[in-house]
Amino acid sequence: MDNNTQGNAIELHGDEEIVEVIDLNEMEPGPDDLADDLEDVDFEDAGNADDDEGWETEDEMEAEQDDSELTFSKHTGSVFCVSLDPATNSMAVTGGEDDKAYVWRVSDGEVLLECTGHKDSVTCALFSHDSSMVATGDMSGMIKVWKVDTKEEIWSFEVGDLEWLEWHPCAPVLLAGTDDGNVWMWKIPSGDCKTFQSSACQATSGKVLPDGKRAVVGYEDGTVRVWDLKQGNAIHVIKGRDAHQGALTCLACNKDGSLVLTGSVDGCAKLINTATGKVVGVFSVEDGKAKGSPDKEESNSVESVGFCNILPLVALAYLDGTLAIYDFSTQVLRHRCQHEAGIVHLQWEESSSVVSTCCLDGALRLWDARSGGLVCEYRGHTAEILNFTINREASLAVTASGDNQAKVFCLQRPDR
Repeated sequence: MDNNTQGNAIELHGDEEIVEVIDLNEMEPGPDDLADDLEDVDFEDAGNADDDEGWETEDEMEAEQDDSELTFSKHTGSVFCVSLDPATNSMAVTGGEDDKAYVWRVSDGEVLLECTGHKDSVTCALFSHDSSMVATGDMSGMIKVWKVDTKEEIWSFEVGDLEWLEWHPCAPVLLAGTDDGNVWMWKIPSGDCKTFQSSACQATSGKVLPDGKRAVVGYEDGTVRVWDLKQGNAIHVIKGRDAHQGALTCLACNKDGSLVLTGSVDGCAKLINTATGKVVGVFSVEDGKAKGSPDKEESNSVESVGFCNILPLVALAYLDGTLAIYDFSTQVLRHRCQHEAGIVHLQWEESSSVVSTCCLDGALRLWDARSGGLVCEYRGHTAEILNFTINREASLAVTASGDNQAKVFCLQRPDR
């Protein structure tokens, strides 16, 4: 990340609010401080609602080409989501169409915890910051939290139709966005609750910023709000001409949370300074439709966005199969990497300029953002890849697919 460039961008659009944000962050808060802070909030009493190994080796697979090290095939329907435990990266959790989530060991596929009791497809499943808990959420709005070591369900609650679920980065606090526009925040396992209400349209995507004090939420009407988690108010609302012209599909923040990138069905991505609430950049790939792309009249939806950690680059993944790499300091399009089918998700490696994509054609691809060249391609799924994640060392990827399977791929590269 080019800090000088980023600093200049913020300075250009800065105002007095920057001072307040800097004052807030003079001391790095610990988990206990944050928990204490959240205790000061007037939480409403929301009330609580109420091991077999499933893997096979690559030799047993029927796919023509299977580059995976391991296949997890315990799910009996499409696998919609996957994430790794942040503490060790040794456990994965997957959620699927079979109304279940599984916590399993990445090294051998052994099931460590089966998460049952959901009423609909599990579309969100993720570990808490310290990997001690797993939260699972289904489409109907049933959310459950499980203690990994004791394999117990320790909390559950029902909201409206669930859009997204997100753990706080350094405290046992869970956030969720719903179809009715509400954002919920709970302390776990007590269940103390706070809601952030806005206009009655879906809260389609959300992210807690690295300072742990603010969250950025995108909505179906194209607006973006920066929420103060302690005070419960919207610090900034990006609306009107600055807002997207369609529903938000995705958002990501840079490493220090000073910038957020939002993607929308309107085909644009917007770069927002979180201190000022100002839009400081707009990115749009207007031409170049891939095979089988939507009608020309329809906008080309941005499906996933992300920041490179080591260079001032952002990546945008489009439904028509275009991966666009921009220099965000100059807003210049650096590379356009074309896929055979729509891109579902992208992820930058933690400490390199490699960005990975998963695609509706069932392939996982690694791209070098410096050159725009394809580094590697991994196959093995017999249907679209719906989600994937890469470990910190960028040595393995875990994928979730419509073929009812999750796979572990070992990422071998010439420069390693």
